[in-house]
Amino acid sequence: MRSTFNIKEPNKDGESLILFSAYFKSEARKFVYSTGEKIHPDEWDFDNREPNNLKGRTDEANRHRAIKRQLDRYSNFFSDTIQNYKLANREIVVSDIKDDFDAEFKRTKAISSKFFDVYDIFIIEKKNDYTEGANSETTIKRYEYNKKLLIDFQDNQNKKIHFNQINKSFYNSFIEYCITTKSHSANTLRRNVGLFKTFLYWSLENGYTYKADFQKFKAPKAQQTDEVALTLDQVKEVFEFDLSEKPKLERVRDLFVFGCATGMRISNYSKVEKKDIHNGLIKVRDKKNTDKALEIPLNDFSQLILKKYDYSLPKISNQKFNDYIKDVFKLIGYDENIKKTIKIGKDLIEQINPLYERISSHTARRSFITIMKDQKIPDKVIMSITGHKSLEVFNKYYKPNDEVKKDFMQTVWKADRTQLKKLVNE
Repeated sequence: MRSTFNIKEPNKDGESLILFSAYFKSEARKFVYSTGEKIHPDEWDFDNREPNNLKGRTDEANRHRAIKRQLDRYSNFFSDTIQNYKLANREIVVSDIKDDFDAEFKRTKAISSKFFDVYDIFIIEKKNDYTEGANSETTIKRYEYNKKLLIDFQDNQNKKIHFNQINKSFYNSFIEYCITTKSHSANTLRRNVGLFKTFLYWSLENGYTYKADFQKFKAPKAQQTDEVALTLDQVKEVFEFDLSEKPKLERVRDLFVFGCATGMRISNYSKVEKKDIHNGLIKVRDKKNTDKALEIPLNDFSQLILKKYDYSLPKISNQKFNDYIKDVFKLIGYDENIKKTIKIGKDLIEQINPLYERISSHTARRSFITIMKDQKIPDKVIMSITGHKSLEVFNKYYKPNDEVKKDFMQTVWKADRTQLKKLVNE
């Protein structure tokens, strides 16, 4: 009695189901069972009845090995089942074998049908991972956001997500949804696809799925973003604006200016307490990377704000902060329309928005770096404050404003005006 695997549609110009089959002489019947795995006929070894290209580290080889592992489960289970029947002197009946296969492999199908239950297990495991270099609070929140994004996508498609349906077609639909419905930039897409693939790799390693098509998914290339940075004069203007009659907005404004004056992320400075102040320095652990110790020198702005709130800064979620800070800048009068160019998929799209809509908690950190660099503070000094290790990442925060660029241009390209007039007249 010999079992084997066959392609359901060997001449198909596309992926075809892989079938497990065995011939029973006693019943003169052939047992055929769908593995649920799919492969293109061009990627199938018809002589050895298995995926080709099983060696190497390419995406295709990894995917083929994953399929082979799943096929081995079927053949091994079949061999064990037949052996058990013989030991028990039990008659081998095709219908009984099918029932045994259903009982064995429905576990994987049941888990696959509860995609988001598995995602919850994944998040819990990440939260409880206390090993060195484990996920930060920010990363956990991004995983949680990705779950919500996938739920929104599922609702939009009106079709439940199953592990065994996550293939190239699924990926293309997901990317299209993120671009057309969510208006995600290439950078946001790249980050979210990376987080999604991390979850799928975890699911594969932990036996929740044997589908490995996702290994071929390629995230969009990161793009240089066109974001806003404030000048020192603008920060002063915002800080001095009277918001006494709007205490909620005043608190958000103060937090924003504190971020401008320290270069800290809101996740770090929103947790600052009096015990964190030592010898004129704020000493805390970076919430994004707890291996990183931050030491930020105090200045007139940061000290004044800390004293104003008795060294216990107001607490607010990042989402609410980003909503309210736009109201602050709108009230102050930052309503000038500015152009922003973003890349969504392969398309370059220009957006015209009032300046206040472009302000967020991260604008404060970007403004700090830009102001310090404009004041000719060495990069190493600034990076020692912000906690940046990579100069490439650090430089992405620098957004020289038009006045600074004009000053630099005039400083470098100076000429004798009398000589210039003479040359022009000639």
